[in-house]
Amino acid sequence: MKAVVIREYGSPEVLQYQEVEPPKIKPDQLLVKVRATCVNPVDWKIRKGMLKLITGNKFPMILGFDLSGDVVEVGSQVTRFKPGDAIYGNVGLLGGAYAELAAVPEKSVALKPTNMTYEEAASVPVAALTALQALQDLAHIQVGQTVLINGASGGVGTFAVQIAKALGAEVTAVCSTKNIDLVKSLGADRVIDYSQQDFTQGTAQYDIILDAVAKQSFSSCKQVLKAKGIYVNTLPTPETIVQSVLTAFIPGKKAKFILETPRSQDLLYLKELIEAGKIRSVIDRTFPLQELAAAHAYSESERAVGKIAIAVAG
Repeated sequence: MKAVVIREYGSPEVLQYQEVEPPKIKPDQLLVKVRATCVNPVDWKIRKGMLKLITGNKFPMILGFDLSGDVVEVGSQVTRFKPGDAIYGNVGLLGGAYAELAAVPEKSVALKPTNMTYEEAASVPVAALTALQALQDLAHIQVGQTVLINGASGGVGTFAVQIAKALGAEVTAVCSTKNIDLVKSLGADRVIDYSQQDFTQGTAQYDIILDAVAKQSFSSCKQVLKAKGIYVNTLPTPETIVQSVLTAFIPGKKAKFILETPRSQDLLYLKELIEAGKIRSVIDRTFPLQELAAAHAYSESERAVGKIAIAVAG
């Protein structure tokens, strides 16, 4: 099969499109013909060696976590899927989605939303699960609460705005001038242009602040959190980790960080919201798998609005 492989850490040029052996599935896995995947910031952070304490130095490595495609084969313990099913999900910790075929745990996928293309569906899992689990599992979002999404036009942010609205919150979105109309179209009740106003210096207070781009700290957000407000960061910085431990034992405002977990039940819930027209993917650009290096470079520029999709197989 064709795949994009790295044999060392480095710039986008280390991503090599070549022929490799297809994966062999375990009893609890599916073999999936990948129709589409996408680029998440974690992909290029791994490629650059920024996470080598987790990923190690075992090469060759096939990156990529999100995918959508068709089931080719199922393991002996798989009960919910059969060959031919169209699915979407997250490959999990080991990656492997930048390829024509991928081995995926059954617990990490769900049937693809019927009203999405493969590219749209592949853009959902990591970003939307991060948003959902941050808001629902960590912040315990309630109907009528005030939620601020910092980085509302990015991959996680675009889903976070829509999910918070679907869960009945009043949403304030923070983005740049050029993305105000987009963020409003996703359902934001109020938009703050960060080039004109610093939300951390405002008078409004929020029940939940989700920093989807990890550009603000708990300390800087503290004064605009309500007395029992919760701040969630998408990047586990040393400060956030320390603050999360400290605030866990002290009454009042809490600091937390989200590490997304691929769960089929959450993907099924997102599928319901998508098919009900409450969530959509925002795709900035679609690249073919052969041009993955260009897609990584574009992601690293931090200019992308929403997601960067990768078309894999016809």
